[in-house]
Amino acid sequence: MSRPSGLLFDIDGTLVDTTYLHALAWWRAFAECGEPVDFYRAHRMIGAGSDVLLRELAGEDRDDIKDAWRRHFEELKGEVRAFSGAADLLRTLASRGGSVVLASSSEPEDLEVLQAAIAADDVLTAVVASGDVDEAKPDPEVFRVAMERAGATPDRSIVVGDTTWDVEAARRCGLRTVGVLTGGFGEAELRDAGAIAVYRDVAHLLVELDDSPLAELVDPAS
Repeated sequence: MSRPSGLLFDIDGTLVDTTYLHALAWWRAFAECGEPVDFYRAHRMIGAGSDVLLRELAGEDRDDIKDAWRRHFEELKGEVRAFSGAADLLRTLASRGGSVVLASSSEPEDLEVLQAAIAADDVLTAVVASGDVDEAKPDPEVFRVAMERAGATPDRSIVVGDTTWDVEAARRCGLRTVGVLTGGFGEAELRDAGAIAVYRDVAHLLVELDDSPLAELVDPAS
């Protein structure tokens, strides 16, 4: 019997189309709290933990800005949608013997909405979010814990993510990353950060699955 394989997926911007919703909520929050920032700067920080984002954009961890972001994001939750092919990709990987784990810097209270949008809980081995770790991305802890819950080792695991934060966090715990372009980071940026392959989106990855790096970690298609 082959050793367990860990297929570790970021959620926001990878499986669910929330990157720009988060960026808009942060942009509004900074303006509301008297610390306006350019929208592109908020967008570039999505995928990192909120503490990392606040230190970069505000110079310190600001509870007032984070509270304002929470309110604004709550107002946008009705717009949350999974990317086309997200559930199909997870189901295909699980049916072919992969241990699928969601690994995100998302707050625990957001997970219910994100997972409902994906609608593939029945094939997940585990879910890891900010409440399960002490440090958010780009710290590698979230992917390290996800790999452990998959029962896998670095040579039998791959991260799928949309940001350089994902690639950096994966690299720091010895994991390879397959990138997707749905979070707004370009192919060159993801490859320069260390991604071993980049696809347009998860639907594209599903179409190319048997020729992708993920194929080596799952059973052949029947």
